[in-house]
Amino acid sequence: MLRRAVLCYYAASATAEIRKKEGMVMKRCLTLVLALAMLLSLSISAAAEEDKSLQDILDKGKLILGLDASFPPMGFVDADTGEIVGFDIDLAKEVCARLGVELVCQPIDWAAKEMELNAHHIDCIWNGMTITPERLENMSISLPYLKNDQVLVTRTADGYKTLSDLAGKKLGIQAGSSANDALDGTAEFKATLGEIIPFEENLTALMDLNQGGLDTVLVDVIVANYYMTVNSYPFTILKESLAPEEYGIGFRKGDAALCKKVNEILLAMREDGTLAKISNDWFGTDITII
Repeated sequence: MLRRAVLCYYAASATAEIRKKEGMVMKRCLTLVLALAMLLSLSISAAAEEDKSLQDILDKGKLILGLDASFPPMGFVDADTGEIVGFDIDLAKEVCARLGVELVCQPIDWAAKEMELNAHHIDCIWNGMTITPERLENMSISLPYLKNDQVLVTRTADGYKTLSDLAGKKLGIQAGSSANDALDGTAEFKATLGEIIPFEENLTALMDLNQGGLDTVLVDVIVANYYMTVNSYPFTILKESLAPEEYGIGFRKGDAALCKKVNEILLAMREDGTLAKISNDWFGTDITII
């Protein structure tokens, strides 16, 4: 009997100790779960607090748009009025009207556009900006709204027909533009060129081409077609293009709320026909792709 009582005592003590340890483990687990939940909650709250991009625009009552002001027909200075006009400008004006804020067009050095954006000197880059993998990594980018192509413009009198005809020739290109990516992507063609000359503006390069300082200019087909329409320069666009592209609007990385709202407005403009109307005003047809 004594032996049984002792065994029962030790069994009960062991059970109590096990339950005590289980309780401590459960308590620690619960504490850990609560701590993780608090961290997650704080993280979500912090993210929500950080992305005030849309509210900041609404609070200050204006959207500052960064652009190369010599990029017709997307955004450029009208020679008669001195005002910045263009297809992108008309789109942005409508978006800002629906946001209830003022549009401010800020000319920038295109090669420094990401720096201007990240320094908060501008709120977006909206000027025929090509969507590239690198830009997708560094910015929040809108839905693509227009197709483009990188093409080679030559003087018609020179009779160039193919890329091979440009071997040893001088090529002009805008610094910091996606044309540089297109050229790098065709390494064999790039290696055949005699000289590659960077310009701050496409229009300066095209003027130099007309004067005989260059043999060809690599430029957006939309810009080339517009420039050839409004000027009497005898240019030809080679049939072989270097890269198909799409235009998008660039916002600071993490400015998801502002980017999302602009996307929503652009979709609404597509549905009510405003997007098509603006495109028809500039191009004579609806070339938008939203």
